[in-house]
Amino acid sequence: MKGGEKIQMNRITLRAREGFTMIELLIVIAVLGFLAVAVLSAINPIEQINRSKDTASRSDAEQLISGSDRYYTQKGYYPWMGAVDDVTNQFAFNNASLVKVATNNTDVNRALTALSTNTSELKSSFITRITAGDYNPLYFFNRGLQGDSVYICFLPKSKAFVDDAWTRCGGAGGTGLPTDLIPANAQLCQNANTAYACLP
Repeated sequence: MKGGEKIQMNRITLRAREGFTMIELLIVIAVLGFLAVAVLSAINPIEQINRSKDTASRSDAEQLISGSDRYYTQKGYYPWMGAVDDVTNQFAFNNASLVKVATNNTDVNRALTALSTNTSELKSSFITRITAGDYNPLYFFNRGLQGDSVYICFLPKSKAFVDDAWTRCGGAGGTGLPTDLIPANAQLCQNANTAYACLP
């Protein structure tokens, strides 16, 4: 091998050991960026956060319904009804509209007190949590007739929960709602974006 050829070979070997070129690095960064965007769009973190908050609201609603049903089993009337023979303390829930679960409503406050203090069906820390925040408030509904169910409703934020609520509504008329929930259909089933989710 001649001296010139040896120098040329050393240059080629040296160049091969230098690392990636700028073009190669840009291509790798572009591919990684594309993959990151694809993964984020598939995961949709905002939808996941909203779904977790809706799941928490549904869990709170289930606990409130369960506590109300246990109270009814023990006393023979719901906490917002007052004793059957106590007409002066009858609560004004049965007006065919949603009643926000908040302590600034006298009837709701008395019902929550009955659930947490009088019978200990629900912990006071739970009551404080569901009434303190205003992210996604819960609403009571009970038509007030014998055999009617207690419903706890909330306005879902995630697409999955909104679609489920709208499907249950059966459209803007609320024709898909259970009979004892239909009086609140104007509030519950306004449109596909503001349909309330109600349990049970």
